[in-house]
Amino acid sequence: MEEKEVDETNYITLFEGKNGDFIQITSMDIEGVMRRRLLDLGFVPGAVVEVVRKSPLGDPIAFRVSQTTIALRREESSKIQGELMNRD
Repeated sequence: MEEKEVDETNYITLFEGKNGDFIQITSMDIEGVMRRRLLDLGFVPGAVVEVVRKSPLGDPIAFRVSQTTIALRREESSKIQGELMNRD
């Protein structure tokens, strides 16, 4: 019997993350100036983003990427998809 985990990868948007989650970015559905700004800040495919703090009402959310903390609104964070990393 193999000790292989069930191939149940967790793909979520950054908005769906919970405090303390680490999410590896897989894609962004944002265009224009905002896309360029996010790319410049380190929100690039492959980067690992930490959900630092969610506001009481869930918007905005503070994220840490490349040692930078930035708050994103639901409008942006719901358009960035990634894979939820295990907390091992």
